[in-house]
Amino acid sequence: MRHVISALVMNEPGVLAGVANMFSARGFNIDSLVVGRTEDPGLSRMTIVVVGDDNTVDQVRKQLAKLVPVVNVHDFQGSAYVERDLALVTVGVGPEQRGEVIEVARIFRGEVVDVAADSLMIELTGSEEAIDRFVELMRPYGIRALARTGAIAMPRGVQTTKDTHPSPPASAGAKRKRSLDAPAAAALPPS
Repeated sequence: MRHVISALVMNEPGVLAGVANMFSARGFNIDSLVVGRTEDPGLSRMTIVVVGDDNTVDQVRKQLAKLVPVVNVHDFQGSAYVERDLALVTVGVGPEQRGEVIEVARIFRGEVVDVAADSLMIELTGSEEAIDRFVELMRPYGIRALARTGAIAMPRGVQTTKDTHPSPPASAGAKRKRSLDAPAAAALPPS
């Protein structure tokens, strides 16, 4: 089963490597991993997409929460959330077929961001499935280059689930609060 996991982590060197090593050590393949800044400069948000059975993913989620730089872990499985992927697609198309490609891009709410004599670059934001469908429709025209960000996700509205509890924003020098069913005392060094 596909799981989208969000991890709020301390914005410090080596965190990404530690998370990737944790998944690798357990033989778990990451389908998508995106890391970006948050509203708090001391934190980054990782969005990790993995495929696995619920028990295995639950164990990985708990192990992830035990890593010291990880502040909060949330598996979106069973909750309402918004997920988006961004793609830049360069399609090899001359002036005679540009209209067709632009029309398909508009249907998918895409935008032409670059035009060359024999190609168009289209920016597309949507679900992974929508971008996959668009890419398949562009294949007959000839895809010259494709870059995708991977999935990012945020919960819809205010929700409470078993593994997410609101925590105050972390700031420099402030103690961070972990959230997960696993006891935090076992995961943090004594303070």
